[in-house]
Amino acid sequence: MPLRLILMRHAKSSWGDPLQEDIDRPLTARGQRNALSMGHWLKERGYIPDHALVSSATRTQQTYDQVCHALGTEPENTLLEALYLASDGCLLRALHRTRGQTVLLIAHNPGIGDFAARFPDKAPDHRKCGSYPTCATTVYELGCEDWRDATWGKNRILDFATPKEIEAGRH
Repeated sequence: MPLRLILMRHAKSSWGDPLQEDIDRPLTARGQRNALSMGHWLKERGYIPDHALVSSATRTQQTYDQVCHALGTEPENTLLEALYLASDGCLLRALHRTRGQTVLLIAHNPGIGDFAARFPDKAPDHRKCGSYPTCATTVYELGCEDWRDATWGKNRILDFATPKEIEAGRH
């Protein structure tokens, strides 16, 4: 079975406390709902991760928790400070050190959007893939058999969705 990557931007987070550190911002009620929706979507389509790489930010951890709740399972996970506001190159380096057949990676823009643009073998045909809105999710089938060999431009997009589409029943 080929390696799969589930690339997810964290769900909508709160800006309600101007004194709160960015890394500590929690999800809004909409963000909680969106993350659950994306978890249900993953489960319905059979995209079940066996490992997760999650940024150390509160909003990414809460996104992960909601996704796991919807999946009905909690894959082994690794919290990484290096994923907080990471560049696309940093995200790729984190993948090189991962394990598992299907990996969920939850991180932040702009790095995750840049990653989503560079990782596939051909440009995505979805208009929202370029901006990578909150909780956007892309599922890739890798063009290699070992995470250490993952690279740009060699991976097939299997699926892409946003919570807005899922919740409106358009996907």
